[in-house]
Amino acid sequence: MNKVSVFFTTLLGGIILSSCATANNAGSETMSIPQNSSALNQIAATIPATADTANKATPKTLAPTKVKSQLIKKATMSIVVESIDKSINEVTQIIDKQQGDLIKLAQNQPKDEFARSTASIQLRVPQTSLDNTLTQLAKLGIVKNRSITAEDVGDRIVDFQAQLVNLRKTETNLQKIMDKAGSVRDTLSVSQELSNVRDSIERIGAQLKNLQNQVSYSTISLNLEAAVSTKNPQRGFGLQVQETWNKSTNSVGKFSMGLVKLAIWLMAYSPYVFILAFGIYGFNRWRSAKTGVKLD
Repeated sequence: MNKVSVFFTTLLGGIILSSCATANNAGSETMSIPQNSSALNQIAATIPATADTANKATPKTLAPTKVKSQLIKKATMSIVVESIDKSINEVTQIIDKQQGDLIKLAQNQPKDEFARSTASIQLRVPQTSLDNTLTQLAKLGIVKNRSITAEDVGDRIVDFQAQLVNLRKTETNLQKIMDKAGSVRDTLSVSQELSNVRDSIERIGAQLKNLQNQVSYSTISLNLEAAVSTKNPQRGFGLQVQETWNKSTNSVGKFSMGLVKLAIWLMAYSPYVFILAFGIYGFNRWRSAKTGVKLD
């Protein structure tokens, strides 16, 4: 066995052992050697277990570190509006102002003259603008319901990042081995492993990018419902009852407050009222005594 073959065998065996240790640390994403890769298995079997490789293959116990929270926020909101078309235009303006994107728009115009038209809108805005966007949307009409959910994906992002670092190191080492491969069989075996590693890099990179985008941008599902029917512009029975009740309770409240204010004013001016009443009574007594008319 010449020096090139010995160097190639030793280097490839070290890469395989370090790749196995990396896969154990990575977690869910593991890079396995295909069963048909007999050349790599034979080369790995010929490598003696040294203290150095044993230390590299044994994972070190690290102190747990606190992972920064990475939240995926989603919001839903249902609003009763006066006009669907006008509200859609206002929603578009809000999205543009917040530098967001309109993902989906579905408008429903019912055939029943008493039914009200609706619209379903899905939009995406920067997470830093989520609260402000919801506040602006709430001004479109009467908010029926509103909810916000959050999911922490910080651990998953850190795990994907660690896997990418390890896979890129493995890719670099496999590339060096393939450059120094002496036989066609060894070159094909290393090339297959290199292709598997690159596929894993692309897959995990796409998952990481998707999570990061979901963290950076929040999704809002907005449902709009017209307050009145387009063909029969009369407010629904429930809305009319609710509006009448609100007006009546408001009127009762104002009337009650008016009585309370009047009572307070009377209490404040009660001494003057008593003085005026006593003066009128005394004047009537004096006039009666003067005219000889007896007062009961």
